[in-house]
Order: sequence, then structure tokens, then C-alpha cells
Amino acid sequence: MAYAIGLITTDGSLSKDKRHINLTSKDLDQIKTFAKILGLKNKIGKKKSSYSPRKECFQIQFGNVELYHFLEKIGLEPNKTKTLSSLKIPNIYFGDFLRGHLDGDGCTYSYWDPRWKSSFMFYTVFICASKKHLEWLKERIKNLYKIEGRISTHKTWFNLRFAKYDSLKLLNKIYYRNNLPYLKRKKCKIDDALSIINKRAEVLELVDRLA
Repeated sequence: MAYAIGLITTDGSLSKDKRHINLTSKDLDQIKTFAKILGLKNKIGKKKSSYSPRKECFQIQFGNVELYHFLEKIGLEPNKTKTLSSLKIPNIYFGDFLRGHLDGDGCTYSYWDPRWKSSFMFYTVFICASKKHLEWLKERIKNLYKIEGRISTHKTWFNLRFAKYDSLKLLNKIYYRNNLPYLKRKKCKIDDALSIINKRAEVLELVDRLA
């Protein structure tokens, strides 16, 4: 449920009728996982992406007054894009919430930095149009996990970014065991980057031993 709330926080919306909840994603896999978690049998529809009209995305909409009121109590509301702030997420479920948040509007990226020979860079980023929400997320992660991130401003959104070693610590909290719900596309990208980092660490360890 905490993972599903992370998805609703980023890619979801609450209707003004105090009943209906919608989740939209370009990944059918994500919609299916969300539906499975909540036990939904509703039809999965398609619509044009607001960011790329030529591309389609998937959506599921359902009515659940009890869940709607619960989401309001923890801090979600209609038209939350720029007004989203803190949410009432228990510490024990915060890693699952972050995983949903990352799968919804987050990303990871990596590259070999040309400034330093064989230096592999890796970042984890949470994206939101509300700076207040990212400030809350930043402080919550710092207080709970002792991991420091940095907020940067872009045209119409904000990024909360974690550098390589902080990312590794944070991802260990997010993917804390096997068989968790997650978006396969993003998890595979993370695994590929971690494989390079681990191999690089093994090479450096071997060099140190031979020195």
C-alpha cells in the first residue's frame, strides 16, 4: 500500500467528487502492478500523453470513498501538483513509499566522467513541481537514514538529487529485499549501473592488493 501511495503521490490524482482516484503512466507494467496491489478489476484505458501528444499512456480510474478519505488524511488532495507538501507516512513503510515515488516521477542516471579517468558517476533523482514537498522529502530522508540530498531548480519543476555513495545507501533502503513491487524498467537500469560500480570496486581492490 505504501508503494501504491508513492505512485499516487507522483502519477496519480484525486477527483473533486471525493470518490474517484486515477493513476496514469506510460508503463503498462506499472499500472498492472498498482491494480494488483489494490485488487482492482477496472479496465485499463489509454490516453494521449500531455507531455508528448504523439505518444499514448495508460490509466486506471476507480471509485473508493474510504481510500480517498484516507489519502486526504495523510496529506493528498485534488490539484496537488504545485501545492503538495508533507505526507503522513510511517517510518517503517517509508522505503516502500520512496520506491513508488521513484518509479512514478524519479529517475537514476549514470555516466563515465571524462574529467577523471575511469570515474563512473551515478545519481538518484526525485522530481516534483512542488519545492515544499521535496524539502520535506529531503529532511525526512536525512533524519531517517542519515543521507543528504541536494535540491535544484529547473524551469517548472525541482529535483532532489543524491550522488553516488548516498544513492547506494538510499537504494539499499528502497530495495531492501527481493520480491518487492517495482517498475522493472527502472530497476533494470539501476542493476546495470550497480553492476558497473561493483566491478569497478573489485578492480580497485585488486589493484590495492597488488600495489
